Amino acid sequence: MAATSTGRAPSGGSATAVPGAYWAWLGGTTLSLIGVQAMAFAMAWVAAGAGGGFAALVLTAVNLPRALLLLVGGAVADRLGAWTVMVVSDAAMVVVTVALAAAVWSAADPWLPLLLAALAIGVVDAFYLPSTGSMPRRLVPPAGLARAMSARHLAGQLAMFVGPAAGSLLLAALGLAAVALANASSFALMLAVLVVLRAAMGGRPSGSPELPDGQPPSQPLWRAAVDGLRIAASHAVLRPAMLLVGVAAGFLLPVSSLLVPLLGRERTWSSPATSAVVAALALGTATVAILVLVRGALPDPGRASAAALLVAAVGVVTLGAAAGSLSVSVAAGMVIGVGSGGFATHVGPLILAVAPDTHVSRVQSVLVLVQSLPLLLTLNVLGSLAEVVPVAALLYGCAGVLAVAAVTALTSPSLRRADRR
Repeated sequence: MAATSTGRAPSGGSATAVPGAYWAWLGGTTLSLIGVQAMAFAMAWVAAGAGGGFAALVLTAVNLPRALLLLVGGAVADRLGAWTVMVVSDAAMVVVTVALAAAVWSAADPWLPLLLAALAIGVVDAFYLPSTGSMPRRLVPPAGLARAMSARHLAGQLAMFVGPAAGSLLLAALGLAAVALANASSFALMLAVLVVLRAAMGGRPSGSPELPDGQPPSQPLWRAAVDGLRIAASHAVLRPAMLLVGVAAGFLLPVSSLLVPLLGRERTWSSPATSAVVAALALGTATVAILVLVRGALPDPGRASAAALLVAAVGVVTLGAAAGSLSVSVAAGMVIGVGSGGFATHVGPLILAVAPDTHVSRVQSVLVLVQSLPLLLTLNVLGSLAEVVPVAALLYGCAGVLAVAAVTALTSPSLRRADRR
């Protein structure tokens, strides 16, 4: 059973009811994520046309401001309230995506609008992600947390499955401006869901009475932001779990966001064919999320996360060895997705469950930070290396790092005892 701040990790045995407010929020989130994934693939594909260096630069433009501002974003969410931050962020993203659509529609060279939009997305993400990441704890009782988190992860994988395919088709038919406008519509819809849902809840910002949305300031904002980092670094379970997430972020996330588009260009696949590999990865992850949603998570989330990361490493190796075979590459994407899904559906609830009640958004900001910082390095290194070495060699390197990290985590005493904390 999931716990709040008692230190106990989530168990797979509970399947208690999840409140309707959570399902309404998740429905709007899913539609918004589809727009985000469609836009992400379209931006990556257009940027990859200018080479690996520029593709990495665009992705870095998202991750750099996100990394610099995440701790502040988490502190602001804990202080002002997650709902308020999400409403403002969604409104800002409507403006950003409409502006991008107008810019690329009229500009002969889309490179500068892409970079500016990526920077704006990174700034908004720094505030939005800690807030949205804390919503399962804010809307769902502790006993239903594992189920709610699995459903949220499934929604994310559905978006990854549908979004890139939709983005590639819309990009081929109408161009990047049309994809940006579709994404703006999804943010506008999510904004409406948040406003209506909060009104339906009678103005109560949180469905979890023990977890208030918004706390009176007890320390300067900068100190509150750093305090989340202190908690994550000193906690017996959070520390090794965050380190494992950082390795996965640095060497697994670039596979779908950077290396698959570059692999498609190198092997002369079309954009729909390349998106099929990304979709297969999402399908594998979604399959695991469905199993966790229906049957519950494994009782040992720490070791389950490490073992799943090892499975993902096998898939990455297979993708590199697939040569020009699209069918083998799609199958490899499925294996990567199964490993990625097993990792996320166990390490995510573990981290959220053991976060102290007063630091939920800030722990989520640290979680996103330990994903963003490795990406700042690996995206640029991998993008630059892709100019001079085959993409398959980069996939082999990523797989090796993931395998070493997974085997090391399997021997971690803290992660082995996480289910009993």
